[in-house]
Amino acid sequence: MTHGISPPPRSATSPRPGAAGNGRRATSDRRRHDQWRWWAAAGAAVVVVVAIAAGAVELLSPSNGAGPPECRVAAGSAAYYFDLEQAANATTIAAVGKRMGLPDHAVTVALAAAIQESGLRNLTHGDRDSLGLFQQRPSQGWGAPSQILTPSYAAGAFYQHLVGVPGWQTLPVTDAAQRVQRSGSPTAYARWETEARVIARATTGEVPAGLACRAPIRAAVSPAVLQQAMAAELGTATLGVPVDPAQGWTMAAWLVGHALPFGIRSVTFAGQLWTPDAEQWQPHPPDDSRVQIGT
Repeated sequence: MTHGISPPPRSATSPRPGAAGNGRRATSDRRRHDQWRWWAAAGAAVVVVVAIAAGAVELLSPSNGAGPPECRVAAGSAAYYFDLEQAANATTIAAVGKRMGLPDHAVTVALAAAIQESGLRNLTHGDRDSLGLFQQRPSQGWGAPSQILTPSYAAGAFYQHLVGVPGWQTLPVTDAAQRVQRSGSPTAYARWETEARVIARATTGEVPAGLACRAPIRAAVSPAVLQQAMAAELGTATLGVPVDPAQGWTMAAWLVGHALPFGIRSVTFAGQLWTPDAEQWQPHPPDDSRVQIGT
């Protein structure tokens, strides 16, 4: 599994090359030259790691008022921003966890792992044969490449391994994630625990109206396509029937996170309205217990 968002190794100071001289000094110069070449290669690798890390940090960072983000997730005083791809993947991870009947702690663990491993992106590459949101490896029994690159499958596979960890429910986030991922950087997941917890609260119904996205909605897809995706990830394709608040807000967050690919122009639930031109939900009476969409 790759660990592209983990902190880069500390660089050491390279030796200074000397002038050419007798045979001993020439040998020393060659050694120094080889050392410089090694450090240059290592430095290039570090640049790649830092670039990946910077991308994840930029897209999962507290608000600084520097322009409209594509998606905003908030719980209490904490708010983070990420793009539409990341929002879709995050809501899929949350939906699959709730479909499997798992507590919100499981969703936090899964999100922290996915942020660390891929920056919440469905990567088609990685270390050796690692793929997808969690950088799962076909050669290690995680599934076929096409399965691993299906976010709902990847999330389900992660949860299946997680529930097999003894006492996972009470383990710290980073320890639980490490038991599943078996990373070479076992404490790296702790870096993302705060962000993962905020996203989990906003996508599992703990915090109502916690996720909103600005999205350039175009044509809607066939209702059958949307229903198929909802059934696979949420476990239900039924809209417009009364649901409890936690389930309703999980569904609403998923619909917002997937508004772009499915052409969803509005989502209403519990007296709140989301539209793709607003960064926050707006009051929308009556206080209805049915999730409804407009396309």
